[in-house]
Amino acid sequence: MSHEPLLTSVVGSHAHPGWFAAGIAAAQRGEYGPADLAELLDDGVELAIRDQEHAGIDVVSDGEMRRAGFFTAEFYRHLTGVRALSPERRLGVGAHDGLHRFVVDERIAAPAGLGVVGEFNAARRRTGRALKVTIPGPYTLSGRLVTGPGEIYETRVAAADAFVPILQAEISAVVAAGATTIQIDEPSPAIHPNVGVDFVGLFNAAVEPAVGRARLGAHLCFGNFLGRPLAPRSYRPILEPMLAFSVDELVLEFANREMSEVGILREIVDAGRDVAAGVIDVKSSYVEAADDVASRIEQVLDAGVPAEKLTLVPDCGFSQTARHLAVDKLAALVAGRDLVSGRLPAGTRT
Repeated sequence: MSHEPLLTSVVGSHAHPGWFAAGIAAAQRGEYGPADLAELLDDGVELAIRDQEHAGIDVVSDGEMRRAGFFTAEFYRHLTGVRALSPERRLGVGAHDGLHRFVVDERIAAPAGLGVVGEFNAARRRTGRALKVTIPGPYTLSGRLVTGPGEIYETRVAAADAFVPILQAEISAVVAAGATTIQIDEPSPAIHPNVGVDFVGLFNAAVEPAVGRARLGAHLCFGNFLGRPLAPRSYRPILEPMLAFSVDELVLEFANREMSEVGILREIVDAGRDVAAGVIDVKSSYVEAADDVASRIEQVLDAGVPAEKLTLVPDCGFSQTARHLAVDKLAALVAGRDLVSGRLPAGTRT
């Protein structure tokens, strides 16, 4: 599973510039035709990829620019059997009860897939760099559906289980389209460590079609909507299930937690996994200097992570970060990596 030492990558989403946000809002008001919207989304992907390339990122993403709503919203547009509800709250400081919710009228399906293959194909045409595909995991995807007694799905676990064959089909299709790096975003185990859910069973069933056919990663964070975590931030309680995920790499946040628990990374690599360590704080408006980033990277290396098993990433996606900050933070990530690379023994330099 080892790779070139100290690769840089992103977790997934890119920051929306003002013109893009204005265009999405206009499209939602019905002011764009299909061709107008397609052009806007294409331009958004172009911008996200160029920003990453200009910063020098090694493994890029499409910035998730075609996913207009927060995190899971775009995927629900591809489902049958669901109906959007009005947010529970529209006023005051933003929180999760102001996000989209869906009632389930019949068992869910995605007859035309979840759109990830089209996203991959559009991004692949726009870059010659290694390209990461991201997609939420089954328990995370189930979080916006109404469940309970009398509903189509009586529990969230039942709803998550319904997403497994949908994700299997989507992941299989994107591998067939040529994707070689796939990251499953499943923050739910970190956010709900004590709910008694078989996260491992759900996760591994969903990714089974890609095991051995693509490089797989699991991204586990503590939440990032409006830059606010959702849970006590410790990976220790979920280390065992994390290590049972059928993946090559675990993608974890550290910068915003002042590098807390960095020692756990040695246990992860000793268990045969690579790590993508968050060394850029996406929840802070402070733009790190190269020395700040280099110090964080060196703490990871000092914890016993071999450079060839380490990828350097921001803590999470940039969807909740202003673009000017995101661009500067990407540049800082690469500059910090380059500082550390110059200090490594010659045989391990990038």
